[in-house]
Amino acid sequence: MLASEIIKRPIITEKSMLLAEQENKYTFDVDKRANKIQIKQAIEELFDVKVTKVNKIKTTPKKKRVGQYQGFKPAVTKAIVTLAEGSKIEIFNA
Repeated sequence: MLASEIIKRPIITEKSMLLAEQENKYTFDVDKRANKIQIKQAIEELFDVKVTKVNKIKTTPKKKRVGQYQGFKPAVTKAIVTLAEGSKIEIFNA
């Protein structure tokens, strides 16, 4: 799997921005088939930084209803990546 296939997009929310500023942790939406080692290698390759830790979170599909129609929100896999001291990812600092 290519690095660009593993990392889908960054997750930019208030909570993820606080983590990035205070604890040097960055959050990404990743492919559900990728493991922690593949995620670490993809981040290091794409952004040229040193990764110290990867936490992977799988969410289950949630049931949603709009009037008479019901369905599910998609299952999402997120990765919270901790970078080494002095490393930063510039897309979060815009």
